[in-house]
Amino acid sequence: MSLEAIKQVTEAEQANKQRKAEAQAEAKRTVAEAERAGKARLAEARAQAEAQVREFMRAAEETAAKHAAEVNAQTQKACDALRAKAEGRLADAAESIVRRVVKN
Repeated sequence: MSLEAIKQVTEAEQANKQRKAEAQAEAKRTVAEAERAGKARLAEARAQAEAQVREFMRAAEETAAKHAAEVNAQTQKACDALRAKAEGRLADAAESIVRRVVKN
């Protein structure tokens, strides 16, 4: 093999090694960028999910507060009705007690 051919083979091998090293470096950069982008998307999705959970909790608490207010109002109304009924019977009860006491 001539000196020129050896030189060409050596240069070709060097160029091939250089291209391989550049390709590996580019692959590493691509992987690193993909990881950064993936982490950014994950963080964004997590933030959106947390915001959605906060909104769901706020809506659930609001609904629960409305329901509790309705239950309290219904309970108060029932108590008022029972109290009014009891007060209406108070005179009859007092009269019944007086009759029993006077009778005995």
